Amino acid sequence: MPSMVVIATTAVPDHLRGALSRWTSEVVPGIFVGSVSARVRDELWRAVTDTVGNGAAVLVHPAATEQGYAIRTAGTRRRVPVDYDGLTLIRMTGAPKAKEMQSPS
Repeated sequence: MPSMVVIATTAVPDHLRGALSRWTSEVVPGIFVGSVSARVRDELWRAVTDTVGNGAAVLVHPAATEQGYAIRTAGTRRRVPVDYDGLTLIRMTGAPKAKEMQSPS
């Protein structure tokens, strides 16, 4: 049975965006919405995690949880989902320091 999925991407390769747009609609740049089966959702997410590179992605889909949905992430993000007694909360991590962001010379 198909169910709605939302995939948000940041700085991912163009070919990944093309693969996602075959199954979903890119409603705004980097936000993909669709209604797919669990099998297609898992295959799409595998493609995302395999090719996310230096980018980031988030998948939200219906699940049998207290909140009624599950969150998956890939890549480096400042917002990290954490489980708190069965509820998924979002924890903010510290901003990367300027020195860490500089490339080695």
